Amino acid sequence: MGNEKASKINQLISKWPRGTIATASYLKRQGFTYDLLTKYRRSGWIRSFGQGAYILPEDRVEWPGALYAVQSQLELDVHAGGKTALELKGYGHYVPEETKTLFLYAQPKVILPAWFSGERLGLSLVVTRTSLFPGNSREGFSEWKEREFFIRISSPERAALEMVFLVPEKVSFEEALLIMESLVTLRPEVVQKLLEICRFVKVKRLFMYMAEKHKHPWVEKLDLSRIDFGKGKRRIVSGGELNPKYQITVPREQREGTV
Repeated sequence: MGNEKASKINQLISKWPRGTIATASYLKRQGFTYDLLTKYRRSGWIRSFGQGAYILPEDRVEWPGALYAVQSQLELDVHAGGKTALELKGYGHYVPEETKTLFLYAQPKVILPAWFSGERLGLSLVVTRTSLFPGNSREGFSEWKEREFFIRISSPERAALEMVFLVPEKVSFEEALLIMESLVTLRPEVVQKLLEICRFVKVKRLFMYMAEKHKHPWVEKLDLSRIDFGKGKRRIVSGGELNPKYQITVPREQREGTV
């Protein structure tokens, strides 16, 4: 390999955050042609991670490194949220781990690349495409550092609402209630903003029902008069009982102690 080519591949490797994927489109923008990438792959400098994606040889890439590429290189509006974000922040330890599940949230039209799959990443993948919050909203996000890079995840406040959104289809009522019990230190100003822009009445009602049931201190600092809770009844679970305040059906065993 000539000095110029050797310098180019050395530059690529030195700037490559360990544990991440590099997409072909991103590498092309950096001046690496498809033919050059093919030569690098055949020479063992890089390794394929599915069509249009590469990793460094001997490097171990898990879901954060894959999400890093999706966010920073493909610039797709997708993030780790719900139970995953809560687990990263230490709020999911009450729930026994069985099969590792990654919860991603994206706007309705976002399409992930084929190489971003649960099978390839060794986990169960739940992708929720929803307009739970306005697409241009950046409320309730935080950065998570993983090795040499950062990814965007939901703050605990946003993650709690995202988790409730999946009750009971993807997250059980009991599990969500258990996790909500640990959310004692949520920031009321962030909760307030998120509840005001949240587009789903059922989510807002169920979130407040669970928060009030656990008597979290930040609840008292919310101004519920500024939140649109809609009208009419909403069914959360089949065969449940109606909570009179929020007009939602909850499991019968949850009736005592409700507000």
